[in-house]
Amino acid sequence: MASKPDEEIAAYFGRSLSVLESAAKDRALIASIGAIAQAIEGSLRGGGKLLIAGNGGSAADAQHLAAEFVVRFLTDRRPLPAIALTTDSSVLTAVGNDYGFDHVFERQVRALGRPGDAFLAISTSGRSPNVLGALKAAQDGGLVTIGFSGAQDGEMRGLCRYFLAVPSRETAIIQQIHMVTGHVICALVERALAQ
Repeated sequence: MASKPDEEIAAYFGRSLSVLESAAKDRALIASIGAIAQAIEGSLRGGGKLLIAGNGGSAADAQHLAAEFVVRFLTDRRPLPAIALTTDSSVLTAVGNDYGFDHVFERQVRALGRPGDAFLAISTSGRSPNVLGALKAAQDGGLVTIGFSGAQDGEMRGLCRYFLAVPSRETAIIQQIHMVTGHVICALVERALAQ
């Protein structure tokens, strides 16, 4: 007889697998991922960079993906310019102190973003005020706006040229699909720019 923790573990893996299988069969979601990869490739090919932001686990995902682009993913190649806007504690605390936490990413997008750059905003809820503010700043600055979110629809979708909605409302599962998606995008961009 399975123990309670064993049942919980199996149930979690089951939910995760179900969403992953659903995503793998979703033609619109797959097309969206391909379009996002092409948009990031186009920005980098044109001399632009990728800016990435999110809060909490999404901040960690932003840092993870920036590292994959700058260092390497599957193959050795030239470093690709990507910056996680979650890592500079002096900037984050100065903006938070002087302007408020809702502006910590927006100020950086305005300072670092240039027309043709890509901005990837990650928010499992799609409602994070600092992420939404950064998307508005990215639109104003002529950046390519990309959003990763969950099944909840909100203001974020309307601020993104490219939008990925994971078919789940469970934060941890959404984050898992975001990371799988990020890895697929890294692989596609890396392959395209290695040619």
